[in-house]
Order: sequence, then structure tokens, then C-alpha cells
Amino acid sequence: MAKLNPYLSFTDQTRPAMEFYKDVFGGELELNTFGESGAADGPEGDKIMHAQLTTPSGFTLMAADTPEGMDHKPGNTVSVSLSGEPGEGLDGYWDKLSDGGTITMALEKQMWGDTFGMCLDKFGTSWMVNIAGPQT
Repeated sequence: MAKLNPYLSFTDQTRPAMEFYKDVFGGELELNTFGESGAADGPEGDKIMHAQLTTPSGFTLMAADTPEGMDHKPGNTVSVSLSGEPGEGLDGYWDKLSDGGTITMALEKQMWGDTFGMCLDKFGTSWMVNIAGPQT
């Protein structure tokens, strides 16, 4: 079965960002550095070449530090979306993701009947959370 997973790019922030996401979602975090792949003596030896978080909820989030010389342009063209039913922990994820970040749309009941909010976490990743309604 094919999978579609978010893959985030950072500049020197992959390790703390992925540790933060592990605190938010739980699960198993794998971190591989450029040094482990043969670039131990280079200036990027400690940077993360590939990180993967696999959560108990079935989420997979991947990330890497952008190597020197490669273009890194953070932007607002992609958001990571979390959606589900009440009781699946989405409100707790929201609380943790928005803590220390910027809420761009409060988590509130919307005209389509769901509870929805948007935020930028403290690492600049855009998140959308949609909890199926009606909420009590």
C-alpha cells in the first residue's frame, strides 16, 4: 500500500523539532546524521540527514536538516492537517502544537459543524486541526 507522509525541512532544527513532535504525538523516533552516512569529518556531521517519527496513532512524520549549499525557503504553501473524531486526542495535540507557537485561527466550532483551528508551532510548521462535530 502506498503512503503519503509529510517531510519537513529545517536548518539545524530537525533534532529539537522532531523531539518536540515526539512529545506531542508519542511514538518511536529514528534520527540519522550525515556523519553516520560517511560525512563525519564535515561541518554537517551532526546534522540530521533523515528523521522519522512513527506514532501509535499511525502517523508518520519525516524531516531533515537542509545541507549547506541547498536552498531552504520556508513558506506558507503547505500545512500539516490532523483530523478525526472527538476523543482521538486531537484537542491535546492542538494544545501542545500551539504552545509556544502562534495561533492563526482559534480552535472553535465552525459553520460546517466541526471544531477547527490553525497554528504555527514554535518551529514554524503550519498545522490545521479539525475535530468532527458536533462537539459537546
